[in-house]
Amino acid sequence: MPDFTSLFDSFASLPPFECLQPRFMRQALLGLLLLAPITAVTGVQVVNLGMAFFADAISHSIFAGVSLGLLLAMDPRWSTIGLALLIGVGITACKRRVTLSSDSIIGVFFAGVTAFGLAAASREKAVARNAQSFLYGDILTLGGWEISLLLLALVAVFAFQLIGYNRLLYLGLDPVVAGAHGVEVGTYQYAFAVFLALTSVLAVWTVGVFLVSALLVLPAATARNLSGSAGGMFWWALALSWIASVSGLVVSAQRWAGTATGPTIVLIAALFFIISVPLRGWHGRGVVTHRERK
Repeated sequence: MPDFTSLFDSFASLPPFECLQPRFMRQALLGLLLLAPITAVTGVQVVNLGMAFFADAISHSIFAGVSLGLLLAMDPRWSTIGLALLIGVGITACKRRVTLSSDSIIGVFFAGVTAFGLAAASREKAVARNAQSFLYGDILTLGGWEISLLLLALVAVFAFQLIGYNRLLYLGLDPVVAGAHGVEVGTYQYAFAVFLALTSVLAVWTVGVFLVSALLVLPAATARNLSGSAGGMFWWALALSWIASVSGLVVSAQRWAGTATGPTIVLIAALFFIISVPLRGWHGRGVVTHRERK
């Protein structure tokens, strides 16, 4: 894999970017620059479709994924991705076939995978040890394999958004009306579930299980306050996610801070949201979802 970290040589010696001189810090920065747009554009759809709880259910399947990987003698990274995709498709299938509310269906899956993961961790010490990195997240441990996967995911996510961005916004307004106007509702619901599951697993590497929803929702929610259009919301979310990610990495590396990178990124993103609240009136209500219309 090419050494992308050399791209940062020009500014690694400038304050406060001296912290980027170690190779692992440069790889972490590269990982964040790739992950930020993935979570930003996916988060826009999460906010518009009201699927934050869905992302929570996916992220909490990590314990179960790690335990399955150990039981099947395979790399836990692959087992967590596979299980997350299975859970995402399963939730979507149930939502389309049963009369329970979406929250109830997601809650069933959430409880099941979390209980299985905790039960396995309580029985097998190896599961608990391997799950620690997923529980808290650690962007500083990214290697070539993870960066390559992030690059592939970035291309795939943006290709999907290029094709389906407007259709997903239409689904957020009203799925029934979207279907009546020719949008393949089922296809896009399943496809988005797959991409949201993949994004949630990738986000766990950075902020851990507990903060995945925050990483997805905060930049998008802030962008919604600052933008008066769907297109503007996309670009605001992208910019805010990049700024919060890079700032969080740099701030967490300063001696006066000494905090974990993932929570620092989320705190900065939360600060942006707080600042954006009084500015919302400047642009009107912006994009309105089906839930808000109700």
